[in-house]
Amino acid sequence: MALNDPNQVAPDAPGAEWWRHAVIYQVYPRSFADADGDGVGDLPGITAKLPYLRDLGVDAVWISPFYMSPQKDHGYDVSDYCDIDPLFGTLEDADTLIATAHELGLRIIADLVPNHSSDQHEWFQAALAAAPGSPERARYLFRDGRGPQGQEPPNNWRSVFGGNAWTRVAEHPDGRDDDPQWYLHLFDSTQPDFDWRNPEVGDLFEEVLRFWLDRGVDGFRVDVAHGLLKEESLRDQVVEEGEEPDSAAPINEERSMVERTLRDEPMWDQPEVHDVYRRWHDVLAEYDGDRMLVAEAWTQTPESMARFVRDDEMSQAFNFSWLLAPWSAEAFEGVITGTFAALADVQASPTWVLSNHDVVRHVTRYGGGAQGLARARAATLTMLALPGSSYVYQGEELGLEQVDVAPEHRQDPSYLRTGEVGRDGCRVPMPWSGEKPPFGFGPGEGQPWIPQPEGWADLTVAAQQVDPDSTLAFYQRALAARRALAGTTSEVEMLDLGTDVLAFRRGPVTVVLNCGTTPVSRPRGEVVASSGPVSDLLPGDTAVWVRD
Repeated sequence: MALNDPNQVAPDAPGAEWWRHAVIYQVYPRSFADADGDGVGDLPGITAKLPYLRDLGVDAVWISPFYMSPQKDHGYDVSDYCDIDPLFGTLEDADTLIATAHELGLRIIADLVPNHSSDQHEWFQAALAAAPGSPERARYLFRDGRGPQGQEPPNNWRSVFGGNAWTRVAEHPDGRDDDPQWYLHLFDSTQPDFDWRNPEVGDLFEEVLRFWLDRGVDGFRVDVAHGLLKEESLRDQVVEEGEEPDSAAPINEERSMVERTLRDEPMWDQPEVHDVYRRWHDVLAEYDGDRMLVAEAWTQTPESMARFVRDDEMSQAFNFSWLLAPWSAEAFEGVITGTFAALADVQASPTWVLSNHDVVRHVTRYGGGAQGLARARAATLTMLALPGSSYVYQGEELGLEQVDVAPEHRQDPSYLRTGEVGRDGCRVPMPWSGEKPPFGFGPGEGQPWIPQPEGWADLTVAAQQVDPDSTLAFYQRALAARRALAGTTSEVEMLDLGTDVLAFRRGPVTVVLNCGTTPVSRPRGEVVASSGPVSDLLPGDTAVWVRD
């Protein structure tokens, strides 16, 4: 079976936008590089490390939120979308970062958080001070409570971070004791959801887009892109008898796409959300340089994901299917064929991603230790052979595993609300050099904001740069091989090479991933890249590219 990517075009033809086949590196700014020694990463730290990213071989850098914020959710609670939090630097630092990246041939993608603001945003503070029914409250989702005295929340929705999705105004630290209303927050109670049916909200975010486009950003990753519009009635979520309402948390990588297709989700993926992105598409089209939008849209099906990337909406949507899949050749083949099938009708290019700041690192998901690392490298090499864009999360090029962060150091609001281990383990700061923490993360000798493991000395960038067998060296070789492959066809032909083997052909290159434990024969030809040692046999948990 041949799977055709419709976007294989000449470099100067329409449809040859840079983002269609880019490798994009995600920086979580708190944890990337600390220039001022306060234990928290910052914009000058990122700027200083941009040559490292250029040498790694990526095309663009996506930076998680750096806006003004109380940091209740580490920047995903924004109080001012047009200023930089002093924790990370200044607007001048942002301008320097963008300019430096462009000088190095790298593009910058900013993270935009339009579903909700911080409760410290001036709009929400004004809403709390205003009366029910006021224009100030109409910018958010305030509703009267149910029951005789309004003591019950307006509906049965649950927060992604656990607990009720509604907070009574009287229970907010700045709220009025006599206020009968509640406000919606699909995430933390300090992150009130905007009412996107109010035109003032759309106007605000057009101004935000233009502010950052004028400063030179090349695109935006849109947080919770499927969540902006809720079903207008705000009705109860329908659940099966005996079950409790559930937010279908987008950070839960264990919930498969199939399991979510049966759910009633009046808080997610409403048809009207696409009007927002058509407007944004038109804004970006006014700017040169192929500015782009990529959606974080945890939708229920590949088909609903594809609606976000119709030609008058967003450029891309994260394809989380591979991230959700178990270690299985059959599952991976299903991801590949299903992705191309879903995108065929909308003429969009796919994205591929294995880790990010919200999920367990894939070395750990694949078993941890030597086996997990071997599988992670093999999956990465296979992913990089596919047409479309690939996203790399900081530290995966070092083979970092999920860290078991001690409870006293956990800061994820989902942990603080539920007591369940949250996302801190994939956010531990990067090790750059040295024999002990902070491993060159910043000046000084103290531990950073989340402590690093003592045993990371062999995993630092400096240690791996001098080891040709390191995971860092593997990523550099793999990304170089991908660039060489970029000029070939985007047609993918799936091959049947036996049980536990994923194989496909792309132009002159055959890609084989052995997910089993028994070595298999590899195709004859020149070995272009491999995730581990290979001979005429391909060991288990190993991938190889072979050129005719």
